[in-house]
Amino acid sequence: MPCSHACAGRQDRRRAGQRVPSVRHHETGRTHLSPPVRVGRHGMNRLERALSISDLREIARKSLPGFIFEFIDGGAEDEITLARNRSAFEQTTLVPRVLNNVENPDLHTTLIRLPSAAPLLISPMGSCALACRGADVAIARAAAKRGIPYVLSSMATTSMEEVRRSVDGRLWFQLYTLKDRAFTRSLVERAKAANFEALVVTVDLPIGGKRERDVRNGVRIPMRLGIPQAYQLLTHPRWALQVAARGTPQFENLRGLGASDDAGLTIAAKVGQMLDSRFDWEDLARLRDLWDGPIVVKGVQHPRDAIRLSQVGVDAIWVSNHGGRQLDGAESSFESLRAIAAAVGSGTELIIDSGIRRGVDLVKSVAVGARAVAIGRPALFGAAAGGHDGALRAIDILLDEARRAMMLCGVKTIDSISMSGLITRADAVRPSRLPEPLR
Repeated sequence: MPCSHACAGRQDRRRAGQRVPSVRHHETGRTHLSPPVRVGRHGMNRLERALSISDLREIARKSLPGFIFEFIDGGAEDEITLARNRSAFEQTTLVPRVLNNVENPDLHTTLIRLPSAAPLLISPMGSCALACRGADVAIARAAAKRGIPYVLSSMATTSMEEVRRSVDGRLWFQLYTLKDRAFTRSLVERAKAANFEALVVTVDLPIGGKRERDVRNGVRIPMRLGIPQAYQLLTHPRWALQVAARGTPQFENLRGLGASDDAGLTIAAKVGQMLDSRFDWEDLARLRDLWDGPIVVKGVQHPRDAIRLSQVGVDAIWVSNHGGRQLDGAESSFESLRAIAAAVGSGTELIIDSGIRRGVDLVKSVAVGARAVAIGRPALFGAAAGGHDGALRAIDILLDEARRAMMLCGVKTIDSISMSGLITRADAVRPSRLPEPLR
């Protein structure tokens, strides 16, 4: 299906006098920083003018109706945790090393013991088609092109089978545990049949968060458009024709799940109504028995939970507060990462999301113990700005910034980041919140 602006076909980036920023190719192994973009008589298109994730966010803001942009951009309640996610990175400083050979920095690493072109993956995101028709496939293809995993949400607007048919790349499936446990098991079996590489079990969402922007803006299922929303559609005709005119996107992986009386609920409330708030450690063990591949547990914030998960043998722990969209008042994911890394040590792979907007955030995360970082909104901003090409631009911006930050910090490989003591200043290191012994 066509995607807003650029999903219908790739934009021609070979116009006279221009050069598209090049990146390190994960197959050839050649490494080089993106050269400056040359501006010819035709100028640059708007994706080429986007130098940062912030620039892509601004393009997305202008491209989308306001109520859709706020659905993507917003957080829960007073959005305190949403802000903390960003400020935690901004307040953490690096102490570079010098006199090291940093020619051709290498982002290659392993993730769940398999090779990855970079310590980066795409977070699961529901309702992506509200930003860009066909966004799930567009973003997944961009991830595959750069050799990094894409995680498909249970609440995706494209089925896992369709994504598997459309994408030749590393695919993981994110599982919400539903009240209908038989349906939950069927999702696991479908992911296995579709050859998804890993199962990501989200454990921090027994109920949906209170997202007040969505309530005020009328982002509901089914969509109910008042006068403000109708006006925004009139001022965004491209989005209206390509997305809204085709009807409200549905949770394609959940077709066949018993209907409920959910008319007029916000998307967060609808999702919350489906979730199994009884899911516990014993249920996780039973779920582990259903899946014979790598399993990742997502939504971990407390060191004691992380220690227990490392003891039961999960393949990776995903440190996350859901991008500040659920519990407002939770600490930032970066703060949680520091405490969890100190508690579990280097034997457990850690992934972090929430607040990553610069390549240097990747370096900071690896420096304190992460194996990889995951991005959600940055990729979706890119897709809203330019479909597949926009999502690819978001990934390339972050990878280019990460390489540059590595060189400026005096490190050449991902493994050397964690061993170089880049975060050592007393005012930058949060005291470890070591847990009490398990009882």
